Amino acid sequence: MKINKLLTIYHNPRCSKSRQALQLIQDKGATPAIVEYLKTPPTLAELSTILEQLRLEPMELVRKGEDAFKTTDFASQDRDTQIKLMTENPILIERPIVSNHGKALIGRPPESVLSLLDE
Repeated sequence: MKINKLLTIYHNPRCSKSRQALQLIQDKGATPAIVEYLKTPPTLAELSTILEQLRLEPMELVRKGEDAFKTTDFASQDRDTQIKLMTENPILIERPIVSNHGKALIGRPPESVLSLLDE
């Protein structure tokens, strides 16, 4: 089995899409680093890097249905504040995120993560 030390999944085990994405990765024989981001949120620098890899702005990665989105007035904040709010309230971060060799994507649908395995 080829272990890829650069393959990472930002995972929520309670999310079916996240579980499906992880299973697909493992079924292909890959062993990703698993970051349970609700327990270990990304730092400001890590989330900034993830956003850069995704080529997204915070508003495109945020879960708008979460209470923390509404109570923080997220949409009216500047970019740096939005990133800070996401690190302080990791439930706001869309899931799962898979990164590999400087590229990342949101695993929705879960099958999309397979495109990163050929890197």
